[in-house]
Amino acid sequence: MSIYREQLPQSRGTLFLTDGGIETTLIFHNGFDLPFFAAYPLLDSAPGRTALREYYESYLAIAVHGHQGFVLESPTWRANRDWGAELGHSESDLDRYNRLAIELLESLRKEFSVPESPIVISGCIGPRGDGYQVTSRMSGEEARQYHSHQIAAFADTNADMVSAITMTYPEEAIGITLAAQQAGIPAVISFTTETDGRLPDGTILKDAIERVDEATDNGPAYYMINCAHPDHFSQALEAGEDWVKRIQGIRANASRMSHDELDACEELDDGNPEELGLQYKQLRSAFPSFSILGGCCGTDHRHIGEISHHCH
Repeated sequence: MSIYREQLPQSRGTLFLTDGGIETTLIFHNGFDLPFFAAYPLLDSAPGRTALREYYESYLAIAVHGHQGFVLESPTWRANRDWGAELGHSESDLDRYNRLAIELLESLRKEFSVPESPIVISGCIGPRGDGYQVTSRMSGEEARQYHSHQIAAFADTNADMVSAITMTYPEEAIGITLAAQQAGIPAVISFTTETDGRLPDGTILKDAIERVDEATDNGPAYYMINCAHPDHFSQALEAGEDWVKRIQGIRANASRMSHDELDACEELDDGNPEELGLQYKQLRSAFPSFSILGGCCGTDHRHIGEISHHCH
């Protein structure tokens, strides 16, 4: 059974870390070819499983050394029906991958968990469409139906929670939250923003959070922002506002490039790890609710090490 599903320890305000940009690390540092940016097929091969384990181990070592908690996110951002079909995987195949992913994280938790560094296992859910732009959109009910299959698979494992990463519009986030409520597992919603601090569909961040909370009776355990540089989303934040206090996690990009620029870039922009760590320190000082800190595209263990050092 799960350990923390009934009470997530990262909701108490103590510092928790997450990993960085798993796909960019595997592609640019480890040399893997990941069609459609999907990491989960690596679970099928011994070299792939070894690479995933070593990837997570590098971050867990940082958290244990710093006596910080860790949210261990599964490599399943693309393991939903539409993206799975692009890779030739059926729904039963995806069930197997989602379960294998949680089993891998369970083994890592068993190896690294110490009282000073609680490890929370999260089933990662990605958007149905592209993570950078909204080409089509679902209603909240359509999104609930679409994502319920993957969420139910996670709920049937020892995952403590699910995280919807890189959400581009509110309705999909609403549907995911409703599906998680139905399955009896906590959900976290992480929106991405453009350089103007708005969601890719143009929604103001404040409005997106308030719409999801209203439609789900404050359903998400908390919110996050990911796949954008702090320079992009900090302008949208207002200290002291109730909606900002609902944001507890940040997983920023290393690069200041826009989503369009990143899409066109053939080389990895890994930014400046120390600078990013200092920016996180400033954000955490201005917004004390930001207690779950990690990275997204272009970040790796160096960035998380700096974040751990400056935000401890």
